[in-house]
Amino acid sequence: MSEPLRTPLPDVPPEARARVAMLADVPAGELLIHELYLSVQGESTFAGLPCAFVRLAVCDSRCVWCDTPHAFARGTRMTRAAVRAAALALACPLVEITGGEPLLQPDVFPLMTELCDAGRTVLLETSGARDISAVDPRVHVIMDLKCPDSGEEYRNRWANLGALKPTDEIKFVIASRRDWDWAAATIRAHKLDERFACLVSCVFDRVKPVELVGWLLESALWRVRTQLQMHKYIWEPTTRGV
Repeated sequence: MSEPLRTPLPDVPPEARARVAMLADVPAGELLIHELYLSVQGESTFAGLPCAFVRLAVCDSRCVWCDTPHAFARGTRMTRAAVRAAALALACPLVEITGGEPLLQPDVFPLMTELCDAGRTVLLETSGARDISAVDPRVHVIMDLKCPDSGEEYRNRWANLGALKPTDEIKFVIASRRDWDWAAATIRAHKLDERFACLVSCVFDRVKPVELVGWLLESALWRVRTQLQMHKYIWEPTTRGV
């Protein structure tokens, strides 16, 4: 009996190769899933809506403030058909694909298309370090631009700005005043607030929401939206599966 076709490991910088090594054992047609659950959307312009979450395992980035490191090295192999069926069985019209970094796994692209075909509104949370040009245009992309204090600013794939649609969103996670100044300058330089929904949120234990709101009001970036991680206020901040 022939071995199942293996999916090539994603192209990542040398320092990230060990981080994606788990994917070497995932054959084509399968995904490495960390969690699959029903909750409420905690961020984005969809915040507050019930949402089915499909969290993929493995991430090639290591943001210093990451709140989902548990997804780095643990996951369950599932066929794409099983993932689709489980997401649809939650019977929620809104589905978010998240991680980890979901775009590391090639089968996530047809999965998103299949969920759209099934009538779901699909959100994709991605770091912005991976090429988004092959994402189904029906998917609402919510893309991070990594600020300096994340430690991953150098991974930003600026070409993605040309692949985003007006219905997509850009998120900045702010850990300091330096991050805010960088985000504000980036928004202005690329006119991001005129092209997409722009969201700013604070690292939960580093910047107070009142500080971030003050910086935003001082900036006169009137189209930029402050957001909180709603789920961390509903549940204890380290709670998983919510």
